[in-house]
Amino acid sequence: SRRSPSPASVASCFPEEEQDGHSATHPDKDRGASIQEESHSRAGLPARGGGGFLCRYIIGKKGETKKRLETETRTSISIPKPGVEGEIVITGQHRSGVISARTRIDVLLDSFRKKQPFTHFLSFALNQPAIQEKFLQFKEEVLEKCSKDHGVSSSLFQNPAKLHLTLGTLVLLNEQEIQKACDLLQQCKEDFVDQIAGGKPLTVEVAGVEYMNDDPAMTDVLYAKVHMKDGSDRLQVIADQLVERFVASGLMLKEWDRVKLHATVMNTLFRKDPSAEERNYTMTGKSSFKERESFNGRNILKLFENFYFGEVQLDSVRLSQRFSSDASGYYATSGQLTFS
Repeated sequence: SRRSPSPASVASCFPEEEQDGHSATHPDKDRGASIQEESHSRAGLPARGGGGFLCRYIIGKKGETKKRLETETRTSISIPKPGVEGEIVITGQHRSGVISARTRIDVLLDSFRKKQPFTHFLSFALNQPAIQEKFLQFKEEVLEKCSKDHGVSSSLFQNPAKLHLTLGTLVLLNEQEIQKACDLLQQCKEDFVDQIAGGKPLTVEVAGVEYMNDDPAMTDVLYAKVHMKDGSDRLQVIADQLVERFVASGLMLKEWDRVKLHATVMNTLFRKDPSAEERNYTMTGKSSFKERESFNGRNILKLFENFYFGEVQLDSVRLSQRFSSDASGYYATSGQLTFS
């Protein structure tokens, strides 16, 4: 099984035993010694950047969480002070206690990560000028023909500079994790992307609209459909394999068996939160759904079922930063994988 990485490293220390799952043979009398030695097994990355508030999470209110862990596992847990780089080091007289403490800290770290809002996402940019122009035409015509339909307003539409495909979202808590994601992108390029893409951009068409819930009269997300112009499944294969790799690395949580290739054009989240552009229908919490005011998308779906947004050359996968903008108006890029 693979552990998700964390901004804190756990170095488990006990007598004459390695941390890579193999124990050295030694006399039982050595069990009584508590010897710190360099760890070869890590539960993530050194405690930098995001490590400060994460370590506070492990320490708990007034140190209660840390004290309870130490008492119940009969270990001593050393945690770096805020602003100090280092590892979480566990020492104890018995191997079982150290392993138990490490496992419980791993669970705490995983729990912490899952509670954090995502910070980055893998994306294909669809904000080329021709696509933006057609999107603005779509917006104008929808408002002209459907503005009287319940819930339809200009505030629902995507920012044209941020049109994109989301492949998956990530929680990256420090620079080391961002670098790990960038390195993984490059590894994916070498391992399979170059072979599938053939070193050339993928030509895709953005055409037609679809909705993401059961009742078109109560629509929350309307998206444009995306497909390869040559009819192949290369874009889908690249997307699925990228997500598979990132999930296996622990940097991304698995959402679906296949990536749903779609470009959000209208979203009820935008009505109250214009900065929510990149949020995916599947990525929102229950509270967001309660606050949403759905719109009647029946006429839009009927009138714009085959609306043609244009053709676009996809030449890179970006590690995009949430709540950000670059000079072009698209999300700031922390790293990218290029096809050519």
